[in-house]
Amino acid sequence: MAEWIRLAEASEMKVGEARRFVVGNQAIALFRLADGFFAIGDRCSHAEASLAESDVDPEAGEVACHRHGARFDIRTGKNLSLPATRPVPRFPVRVVDGQVEVAIE
Repeated sequence: MAEWIRLAEASEMKVGEARRFVVGNQAIALFRLADGFFAIGDRCSHAEASLAESDVDPEAGEVACHRHGARFDIRTGKNLSLPATRPVPRFPVRVVDGQVEVAIE
């Protein structure tokens, strides 16, 4: 069963912003897009670089790894370009009383 963990106050993140969190042994990249908050694994599946520290395209809903340019869908974690050949994990997100929470199993 998943446990909901509070990560951030919703009002403190702007559209297009990303933040990195470590919860237990999970590195999580939290993004704010125009249509909400999304969380994916914070390690590029190609080169272990932080996606929260990479280039976010909020209009496309994509993040491009700063190390080699692999692109990922922020909403799903799906890899969209080489050199990444695998997706990154996706975590359910909700906002409760102004707090952004992520579900960790």
